[in-house]
Amino acid sequence: MRGGCTSWMPRDRAAALVTAEAPGQPAGGLASVLTALLAAELPAAIELRHDLHQHAELSGAEARTAATAAAALGAPDAPVVAGTGRLIRIGPRAGPAVAIRAELDGLPIAEESGAPWASTNGAMHACGHDVHLAALAAVGRAARRAELPAALLAVLQPREETSPSGAQDIAGDASFRAQRPVAMIGVHLQHQFPAGTVAAAAGTVNAATDDFEITVTGTGGHAGYPQLAADPVLALCQSVVALQHLVSRRIDPTHAAVVSVGALRAGQAANVIPATATAAGTIRTLAAADREFLRAAVPETVADTCRAYGCHGAVTLTPAEPALVNDPALTAACQPLLRDAGFRVDTEFRSCGADDFSYYSAVVPSVMLFVGSGTPVSLHHPRFRPPDDAVGQVAAAMLAGYLAAVAGLATPRR
Repeated sequence: MRGGCTSWMPRDRAAALVTAEAPGQPAGGLASVLTALLAAELPAAIELRHDLHQHAELSGAEARTAATAAAALGAPDAPVVAGTGRLIRIGPRAGPAVAIRAELDGLPIAEESGAPWASTNGAMHACGHDVHLAALAAVGRAARRAELPAALLAVLQPREETSPSGAQDIAGDASFRAQRPVAMIGVHLQHQFPAGTVAAAAGTVNAATDDFEITVTGTGGHAGYPQLAADPVLALCQSVVALQHLVSRRIDPTHAAVVSVGALRAGQAANVIPATATAAGTIRTLAAADREFLRAAVPETVADTCRAYGCHGAVTLTPAEPALVNDPALTAACQPLLRDAGFRVDTEFRSCGADDFSYYSAVVPSVMLFVGSGTPVSLHHPRFRPPDDAVGQVAAAMLAGYLAAVAGLATPRR
């Protein structure tokens, strides 16, 4: 789809188009019309946010969440995609569409936010997906009341937090391609920014991800007689330490990369040296060459380190999301519209976080915008609770993305 669907106009022309008066619209242009309509939808969207938050569902089991969001968008019978997802087209039935993604799933976290609408079922919207969904509902409902120059495709996506990826499934689905998406807009809350700030940076903004599992095999025995054993716990611990040099001494220091080990498992008794020990971790890279290097270097480092301790070390790599790349022209077109909406715009932010939105960016010009959450509590924390004002902030950013994409549309090539 990236190959021949659209081209993008200079950002000054884009801004002029969406502020100009459009046929069938009241004076003030499409941007002002949709902004006014959006404001009227926010109270209902906030109520929707509370409902979705209180009834959070885990990845792959988002049936109620999807049905509730689809009904709010005026499409209760929207066809199902990727298991529990929905594709909801608003506006012209033919021609290109600008897609906006919101995620359906929560996390397996016991909520501690103290909100009267907190989830109590062991699942929690600790990543802001409830806010994203409510914002998309507000944008979609506003769009239904306007005459759109190009369709808005609301993508209710399952399984952002787990594998297999919901975005990967939707991006490769024929029903998604049939909607003729010419741009993909994503917006995510980001606790590192205050409310009122949005990051809109061109190029690679999120890391590619590879998960790994280390298995160290030694010879078990009595902890009081270590000379008669080959201790896999010691070999594993040394391997974890050895892995740290890969980024600090083998990767260009101007490149962002991470090798982190997040789980260690070995033995059950204090006086027993176990026969095996395992660990799990993640590799994060922004540059393709760094990803290739670390995929080879992590297994090599583990094997060599374990061998020095008389053990055998093996690594199983599981590739996850590719790097998330913001289309430069689409991103540039978003920036003045975000400023017009009252945001402070950051054009440099990048992180080694990952998001399966990257699968869309691999097949269609895309932009992921990061909106300040208005809370210092980090994502994935049991007390993460952005204020209700975040719904309007995310919706305004989604609308800016849609307007930028619409302004950039050219006559499709054959």
